[in-house]
Amino acid sequence: MPKTQPFEKYSDRYDKWFEKHQDVYLAELEAVRQMMHPSSSEGLEVGVGSGKFAAPLGIRTGVEPSEKMAVKAEELGIRVFRNAAEDLPFSDSGFDFVLMVTTICFVDDIFKSFKEAFRVLRPRGSIIVGFVDKESELGRRYWNKRNTSVFYKEATFFSTGQVCRHLADAGFGGFTFKQTLIPGETPGVVRDGFGEGAFIVVKALKEC
Repeated sequence: MPKTQPFEKYSDRYDKWFEKHQDVYLAELEAVRQMMHPSSSEGLEVGVGSGKFAAPLGIRTGVEPSEKMAVKAEELGIRVFRNAAEDLPFSDSGFDFVLMVTTICFVDDIFKSFKEAFRVLRPRGSIIVGFVDKESELGRRYWNKRNTSVFYKEATFFSTGQVCRHLADAGFGGFTFKQTLIPGETPGVVRDGFGEGAFIVVKALKEC
């Protein structure tokens, strides 16, 4: 069952986080933007939330099981379906890319979520996954404080290696990486690869 209760109860607090931590938000947004397809591509964000990534990135279709979050995204002009990541309401091969930003922390089954993304992608389409690496300093901090956080109490954190293994098991290949929130650097710095930054974006291809 999707972990929607915190987002139903604290949807306004969720949005205020982005206002309070705008430098972090913009760094994450830029890292995702550097992995995006051309503007003519048809994309889907799974776990669209209140539209904080979909809207500025020009994604017009989203999936979000939290009603309050979905309404916020719809106010930004995004068409939102109330489904879980493991059960996407779309036919096969309908999208050029699927975006998931911090969504994997809250799904029930990460493998099924990636398999569904694989199913709805066109051949040579890609999945773009943004997440906090649990092996980073920030990831360890979130894990240690999870019991006092209204959002992360029931979250599951993953390392970059774990995410890649799940993507590979779901059929994806051709991995590329971006990282940001790098200790000692200003929040806006985005680099290739992983292992330094707390926020990782991995892009993988549906190669068949």
